[in-house]
Amino acid sequence: MKIYTKKGDKGTTTLIGGTRVPKNHLKIEAYGTVDELNSWLGVIKDASNQMFYKTFIEDIQNQLFNIGSLLAEDKENSKMQLPEVNEQFIEVIEKNIDHLDSILPPLKNFVLPGGHIINSYTHVARCVCRRAERNVVALSQYEEVNPIILQFLNRLSDWLFVYARFIAYAHNAPETLWNTKKSI
Repeated sequence: MKIYTKKGDKGTTTLIGGTRVPKNHLKIEAYGTVDELNSWLGVIKDASNQMFYKTFIEDIQNQLFNIGSLLAEDKENSKMQLPEVNEQFIEVIEKNIDHLDSILPPLKNFVLPGGHIINSYTHVARCVCRRAERNVVALSQYEEVNPIILQFLNRLSDWLFVYARFIAYAHNAPETLWNTKKSI
């Protein structure tokens, strides 16, 4: 199978089901941003030295591929049986958020991204996750989107925030609080 088909040379791409759409279509923005998020999670996973979180992040990545395939589907024309988002995995993410939050010092201010390279990568992933969520919300205004997808992305961005804090804590890195009075 060739990687290049030349079918996209004029700015269109094919959805699952065969329908061609412009590459700036809301569906493409939504699943493209999910793909970008998945790539950032790969960076975080590769930079991590904690085996549990490498496995946990890989589980998240698999769910994101499921989400991407669902977003890339033309439901009217597709005959493929696509994997669903594991709804129970949202509960797993929530439990992990609660666990990490119980370890961390209480948060009384917003924190600035940074302090450790993995912390910074995780904050970038959190921002990309929020963008993916916004793109899926925009898509949902034009077609039905499984609400579990939005719930998963929303919870994942929460986890990424708490995980970024945990990374700083685990690496004894400073957590810089937002200083509203600081000026140049």
